[in-house]
Amino acid sequence: MLTRFVKNYLLRHQHPLNQVLHLVGVPLTFLATAVLLWEGHVIWGCGTFVAGYALQFAGHAVEGNDAGEVIVLKRALGFPYVDIVPRPVSVKERKNEGRY
Repeated sequence: MLTRFVKNYLLRHQHPLNQVLHLVGVPLTFLATAVLLWEGHVIWGCGTFVAGYALQFAGHAVEGNDAGEVIVLKRALGFPYVDIVPRPVSVKERKNEGRY
């Protein structure tokens, strides 16, 4: 189950900018928010939660796919969604795989 999650995560987060935005956004969303709320800073905690999610959604916009929460909502409503955007394979990668 964890292996499947990691493989799916890596496929959905291939663009370097998306990776950076998630690297900042995920801890901001969960860790910073939890610490600030624990310390009683409700407004700052809510702000970090929103900012962290905004960074992650921006990353998916750059990637060209829908965020996981959006996919769940669209799937439930029967709307089409973009799960994984195929990444072009470079000439170097094709040579390494024997496809060139």
